[in-house]
Amino acid sequence: MKRVVLAGGTGFVGQDFAQRFKNLGYEVLIISRQSGHIAWEDREGIRQALEGAEMLINLAGKSVNCRYTDENRRIILESRTRTTRILGESVLACDHPPELWINSSTATIYRHAEDRPMTEKEGEIGSGFSVDVAKAWEQAFFEFSPLPSTRQIALRIAIVLGKGGVMEPLTNLVRFGLGGSQGSGSQQFSWIHIEDLFRMVLYFQQHPDLEGIFNASSPHPVTNRQLMEGLRRQMGVGIGLPSPRWMLELGARLIRTETELVLKSRWVIPERLEQEGFTFIYDTLDTALHEILK
Repeated sequence: MKRVVLAGGTGFVGQDFAQRFKNLGYEVLIISRQSGHIAWEDREGIRQALEGAEMLINLAGKSVNCRYTDENRRIILESRTRTTRILGESVLACDHPPELWINSSTATIYRHAEDRPMTEKEGEIGSGFSVDVAKAWEQAFFEFSPLPSTRQIALRIAIVLGKGGVMEPLTNLVRFGLGGSQGSGSQQFSWIHIEDLFRMVLYFQQHPDLEGIFNASSPHPVTNRQLMEGLRRQMGVGIGLPSPRWMLELGARLIRTETELVLKSRWVIPERLEQEGFTFIYDTLDTALHEILK
């Protein structure tokens, strides 16, 4: 049976991918801190899982939806860099390693941008903790490049929309009348429908000439104001109270998270993928929201 290995495959994206691969007839093996899966400490188990697998997809990393305390910063960084290095060493130890290794990165690696979109070629790397994590994550991944028999692709993933994940808190805001713009509302919101993200993975598998860094985002980002308007329209809610920055700062402290998650302007375009001929099923926000909320 053809096999795919999902590292960190117990989150929102990982669970979705696991089911999609199973539907395509794959054996899916998951590396995770959770019981019932291959443990990160089980180096031989990881090597055996990778031996002869078609593909390795690394989604591992502690959620950034938390307060950036010193301890959380350490865990956020190490949960990405350490696991990536474990995978690289395991790939090197295989006699028949996976042909393709896709490693998560993040669109947050680019600077706060309200003036122009960020592409793989022309994008400007930002600064701050989240950017430092993203840079260290990619550095750990490309430390193993080039691998003898394995292509490497780093996916700078935008906010993933699907049935779960970020859609739950967003729809709750709208449902309780708080679905107005957040902060200025002019910050860009780059996103991708989870089905298109999965289709990207298959596209990379089918095009063995592709490697390196790719932006994984819809070609049509929107502003935060447009995002919330679209949600209200799809949900049939006429009014949504806005949330000024001071209110977001207060709320973030109460629910133990950071305002960067909603206030940073992520304006990211998938230039390389479009140039390679990849087409999106859900290229506009309205089509994505309609499918998710129907």
